[in-house]
Amino acid sequence: MLTLNSREIIAKRIAFELKDGDVVNLGVGIPTLVSKYIADKKVYLQTENGLLGMGPSPLMDEVDIDLIDAGKHPVTITPEAAFFDSAFSFAMIRGKHIDVAVLGTLEVDRYGEIANWSVPNQPILGVGGAMDLVAGAKKVIVASTLFKKDGSPKLVESLTLDSSGERRVNQFVTEYANFIFQDGEIFIDDIYGDLTFEELKRRIGLPLRQK
Repeated sequence: MLTLNSREIIAKRIAFELKDGDVVNLGVGIPTLVSKYIADKKVYLQTENGLLGMGPSPLMDEVDIDLIDAGKHPVTITPEAAFFDSAFSFAMIRGKHIDVAVLGTLEVDRYGEIANWSVPNQPILGVGGAMDLVAGAKKVIVASTLFKKDGSPKLVESLTLDSSGERRVNQFVTEYANFIFQDGEIFIDDIYGDLTFEELKRRIGLPLRQK
C-alpha cells in the first residue's frame, strides 16, 4: 500500500471537499497537488496566468513548455480548456466567479485571517494574486502543514506576518486534521493524523472544539 507524505495527505483531503462543477484556483505549492486527486470529479481548474481547464502534471515526455501554471510548473489541459490573458483571469477572480480558492499559508490566526505572502528576511516580488483570491473567491481553503520547522504551530492567536486580507478563510486543511472557522471559533470536524484532539489542543494552545 502506497503511503502518502504530509503534502499529499493535505492535497487528497482538499480534493474530497471539491464538488462537481466547481471552478477552482490552486495556489503555488501544496495546492497544486490537489489536481492529482480529482480524477473522479468534474472540477474546472483555473490559473492566474490565463487558463481554465488545467489538467494534472504531464509525464516527462509529454511536457509542453508553453503550458504552465501560475507557479511556472508544466501542466496538461482538459479537452474543454480555454485560454485568456491575465487581466481576464483576475476579472474572473475579482468578479467572484471562482467557487473555491486553495492557498498555501505561513500563518492563520484563530479567526481565519491568513498571512501567506511575506517571508521574513527573504526578497519577494510582491503579493501576487493572494489578496485578490482571498477577497474574491466564494470559498477559501488553506492548505499547509500544521507546524513550522521549529515545531511551533502555524495556527496562532494573532498574525506576526503581513496579512493577505481582512476576509477570513473557511477552513485550514493540514496533515493532522481539518479546521473550520465559524462564529469566531475553531472547530475540528475530521482528525486523520497521529495526534488526538487533546494533543492538538495542547500543541496549538488555542481553544478548539469538535464538530
